[in-house]
Amino acid sequence: MNTKLLSALTATAAATALFGAGAPAQAFSFGTNGITFSQDTSVKFNFKESHGGYTSSLGIYTVKDSAATLVNTLFSETKSSDNQWENEWKGTLGNTVLGSGSAVFTFLANQIYTLGLNSGGNGSVYSTSALNSGSQQAVFGGQGELWSALDKETTNVFQAAGDFTNATGSLFNGGTLISFDDRGGGNDKDFQDFTVSAEAVPEPMTMTGLALGLGGLVAARRRRASKTTS
Repeated sequence: MNTKLLSALTATAAATALFGAGAPAQAFSFGTNGITFSQDTSVKFNFKESHGGYTSSLGIYTVKDSAATLVNTLFSETKSSDNQWENEWKGTLGNTVLGSGSAVFTFLANQIYTLGLNSGGNGSVYSTSALNSGSQQAVFGGQGELWSALDKETTNVFQAAGDFTNATGSLFNGGTLISFDDRGGGNDKDFQDFTVSAEAVPEPMTMTGLALGLGGLVAARRRRASKTTS
């Protein structure tokens, strides 16, 4: 193999390894036991869909001494659903939730956080089960797997909720889905009342390394092609 091409491939492999494994190597928690990171970490959230009968808002809260304090509101509904009870109170971006439906938040190192769904007079539930007196009110999982598992347009109990409590793997690898039960319908545990996705934002240095590696590979291929045709 051409030595320049081999060097480019090596650089690309190193950059890819840095991109894929560098960030998750840090110790962190992202699930029903709480949200913490050992270094400052930016996460991009996207509103997916809602099926709750309340007008709710999703925010990020800091946690200290078992008390949650709102620090950032990610998404707020302007009404409870697109068309009242149709499709199990379905709410979509551009209708129930306005704006881009996307928000980035930087979690500070060694700070304890939780996500909270505020449903006005119906109260609030948190993604950290301990803040709900031990009751699980949110599920975390890989985007495709969890989205397929949820029975979104019924109020059936989501029997697999206990299998979706930890998203430390998917946050840096394909993204995480987070879905809440707002305690409506007598706390029906359907876990489809408010759903968002989350994915860690790569650090600029990581992206630069990957770009340099790919750039070297392209340049090497061009030089090799030029020698072959000359």
